[in-house]
Amino acid sequence: MNKTEAKKRIEELRKKTEYYATKYYDEDKPEISDFEYDMLMVELRNLEKEYPEYKSKDSLTQKVGGHVKEGFKKVTHEVPLQSLQDVFSFEEVEEFDERIQKQAEENGIEKVNYVVETKIDGLSAALEYKQGKFVRGATRGNGLIGEDVTENLKTVKTIPMELNDKIDITVRGEVFISKKDFEEMNQEREENEQELFANARNAAAGSLRQLDSKITAKRPLDIYIFNVQKIEGKTFNSHFEELEYLSKLGFNVNPVRIPCKNIEEAEKAIEKIGEDRENLTFGIDGAVVKVDDLRFREILGSTIKVPRWAVAYKYPPEKKETILKDIICQVGRTGVITPMAILEPVKVAGSTISKTTLHNEDFIKEKDLKIGDTVVIQKAGDVIPEIVEVVKGKRTGKEKDFEMPKVCPVCGALAVREEGEAAIRCTGIECPAKLFRNLVHFVSREAMDISGLGENIIQQLLDKNLIKNIANIYELKFEDIASLKKNGTKFAQNLVDAIERSKQNDLSKLITALGIRHVGVKASKMLAKKYKTMDNLMKATFEELSMIDDIGPIVANSIVEFFSEEQTIDLIDKLKTAGVNMKSLEEESEDNRFEGKTFVLTGSLEEFTRKEASELIEKFGGKTSGTVSKKTSYVLAGEEAGSKLTKAQNLGVTIITETEFKEMLEQ
Repeated sequence: MNKTEAKKRIEELRKKTEYYATKYYDEDKPEISDFEYDMLMVELRNLEKEYPEYKSKDSLTQKVGGHVKEGFKKVTHEVPLQSLQDVFSFEEVEEFDERIQKQAEENGIEKVNYVVETKIDGLSAALEYKQGKFVRGATRGNGLIGEDVTENLKTVKTIPMELNDKIDITVRGEVFISKKDFEEMNQEREENEQELFANARNAAAGSLRQLDSKITAKRPLDIYIFNVQKIEGKTFNSHFEELEYLSKLGFNVNPVRIPCKNIEEAEKAIEKIGEDRENLTFGIDGAVVKVDDLRFREILGSTIKVPRWAVAYKYPPEKKETILKDIICQVGRTGVITPMAILEPVKVAGSTISKTTLHNEDFIKEKDLKIGDTVVIQKAGDVIPEIVEVVKGKRTGKEKDFEMPKVCPVCGALAVREEGEAAIRCTGIECPAKLFRNLVHFVSREAMDISGLGENIIQQLLDKNLIKNIANIYELKFEDIASLKKNGTKFAQNLVDAIERSKQNDLSKLITALGIRHVGVKASKMLAKKYKTMDNLMKATFEELSMIDDIGPIVANSIVEFFSEEQTIDLIDKLKTAGVNMKSLEEESEDNRFEGKTFVLTGSLEEFTRKEASELIEKFGGKTSGTVSKKTSYVLAGEEAGSKLTKAQNLGVTIITETEFKEMLEQ
């Protein structure tokens, strides 16, 4: 590589590493694996070493990645929170030891001891205590300036608010989410159709860097302390001694800390951690080798970015070949049908892998997966097994293509993939896999509004086989409900009354409760008003539905498909038998003063809630919308109206105040 090529490649690597670092540190949304990023950094570092004339202080080899997020108060670290020099082989570990031994000899130090610790895969934070009381916490940021996340750190249960000694101390730790908690979080997010966290590290970072500490409090964050940054009134000779003292103070100290008499013992400790990492409850991305003698550390000093007295050994991702024996489909609580790979069992990173998710139809096509293929497996972030690629050279011609099912594998209802979505869903309202979520929605306030029938009670009813479908709600007996709670007589009577009241709800609430895709509260009211009865709605054709304002072809198709399902027809029949109202109770208003008019509400109103104002507009034949366009008739602007008001002004839409709205109602 000549100088021109080297300069071009260095510039290219700087742009790439800066981009990926921003995604990783600032946005908590990594786009490549840690190993891929590390390899880019190694290449950049080697090129800058070979061509020092192109070295720059702006390169990530010379500074810590990460910036302060907007909205957080800045904290200047008295002692910088530095990064670590990564190494990828024992040869590099031994080179590190040679440099340390040379410095030791020059300074008359006879023996160098090391401490080897796990490199926890999380987000670094500094905790500051005054007289033993927690006063401030901050993220690492760029190493010199971090984010004040004190309130968020107070929600982490393993951070002591008061120490066992009234001392002024600043410590450094790693905030993380355990493997088990991470898996449960992602499982819950998948069930709720939320974007999955890429890995535990970014889940922890995203959770800690929330502007609302209430969100952080809901996340299962933990912390291990691994260093004293600053301490008043005490001195220590060794790092290991320091860690023991931190433990006595009440800190949750990194549990894997192995004292080593020489580099050979340190290498054995690295190997031991590598062998045992699968059994650790927390994720790691390496092992850290540290000089134990604190006075010698001061002599060794630091570069701008890293201390000279430590290195981080990074374990390479382990990959193994195995056979993709089959692809089966599972149905989640929301009806999403997910393909799962059934594998010939293979041991990867210490655990036996026999199955893994294939995410969706697009993933299978992108990887060109066939049943019978030889595939390469690796564990992403030491937690989630994934198929990396197909070994196409090992195909025999006997491999079979896989097609996603056209019907739900659990209940047999139609399975659909809508335009713009990757997921395929079951449309069956009585599908056992979806039953819990369907029940929760059916009884919710905006739907049938059955007070007292919350998620916990629904789960108990399902566990005791007292409910097997939605219609069973109306067959519940007083004694069945009373048995769910100690002294549950009053609770049972209240719930029985609430169930009975729900039978008299307007048709619009029943339509909402059915959970037809794309049909919310507003569309349900519109459909109830137009069709008057459930029977009429069930007979509605695609053509007539698609001609209704705010319905359109996608929603119309969803409605027609829903009412063509045998499960839907069966449920409606059962609800009719139970005495649930199937008619619109809304009386036709003779006053249609707002007919053909569309209102957009913005800001806070004094005399009306938005719901009340919307209901009045609809009562007089008008419509409400969430977006401003040229077709908008009026924008009703309250206090602190935002971008919608600005857009209305730009488009020349009529803007009215709450007083003017009241005058329109009183005319």
